Amino acid sequence: MDNIDKEKSGTQPELNISSCSCLKPESCSKLEAFDWLNNIPEPSKKLDIIEVRFKNTRKDFFINSNLLRLKKGDIVAVEASPGHDIGIISLTGEIVGFQLKKQGVNPAEYEFKKVYRKAKPADFEKWHEAILLEDSIMFETRKIASDLNLDMKIGDVEYQGDKTKAIFYYIADERVDFRELIKILAEKFKIRIEMRQIGARQEAGRIGGIGSCGRELCCSTWISNFVSVTTNSARYQEISLNPQKLAGQCGKLKCCLNFELDCYVDAQKDFPSREVVLETKTGQAYHSKTDIFRGIMWYTFDSVNLVNLTPVTVERVKEIIELNKKGVKVDVLVDISNVPTENSLDFKNVVGQESLTRFDDKKAKRKKKRNNKRKRPRNEKHQKP
Repeated sequence: MDNIDKEKSGTQPELNISSCSCLKPESCSKLEAFDWLNNIPEPSKKLDIIEVRFKNTRKDFFINSNLLRLKKGDIVAVEASPGHDIGIISLTGEIVGFQLKKQGVNPAEYEFKKVYRKAKPADFEKWHEAILLEDSIMFETRKIASDLNLDMKIGDVEYQGDKTKAIFYYIADERVDFRELIKILAEKFKIRIEMRQIGARQEAGRIGGIGSCGRELCCSTWISNFVSVTTNSARYQEISLNPQKLAGQCGKLKCCLNFELDCYVDAQKDFPSREVVLETKTGQAYHSKTDIFRGIMWYTFDSVNLVNLTPVTVERVKEIIELNKKGVKVDVLVDISNVPTENSLDFKNVVGQESLTRFDDKKAKRKKKRNNKRKRPRNEKHQKP
């Protein structure tokens, strides 16, 4: 009766979805877009296209052909193939037009699916039942795939709102023939099956976790497009090529290696080639490392061992290269007294000034001060003179 009264009053009933908090209307979903046009008056000709989000990162655009009064956070039943699906409105109004432009969607050519209605109590119940089935079906599917000796990993299952279809997200290094798996799943669960392959980064984004920086994974919070990451990103930033430190929780190179790459590339535009060997009267100087933002390149006279590193400014390196082209060998690379050394610090390091064993020494016991004053006996007043 409460759900019927709420439906008549125009408000949607509350739904306790304990298994998937990202589907709660009041929660902050992943990849949420900020509506910066919220307080701006809407034009007379409103855009009847809305953005609806589903489980995790899946979003799509739908047309409000029935001119329903919809707002952000409403749970709606939308067109699907086949049947209908249940989702939460993430954007409405003119901001949707900017999202379409960002996604490269032309409203005049794109065929939008329709919004049927606001979700009813029956839709909520069926949607809730479908969500509760996802984990158990995922575990059963993993067992079936293991029995069939399929080289694949089922990462997640997403049910359609009407419980007639399910999307199985899987990871596989090579092509997998899962036709037999689809037959078994369709017969056992009595639903339509869709297999969708995802990468290791997409799986990490769907599962989530905490990165080595101590914060939530970027792929599970705000990254929408995964750009390929190569070891060149680490080389430009003078980072040691250690696979254990460069790999993220997905096993691939960390996406954050690309965050500051453009800044490092711009800073090194005027740097000379590191392959050039500097000719001096002392010998040949080989490049060892570079302090990019300080504009210092470190050279050594030993081509095998990194010993006796000498810091040289970029301007001085260019000058030496030009002199070497003319056949002139410089006396020294640079006056070392005028250049900060590698171990120079511009702050005071107070760590280690205190002894670690200072609390181990037993302190001498303090002698109690004797009271020289004569103590009066307790029964002094009762004594006779």
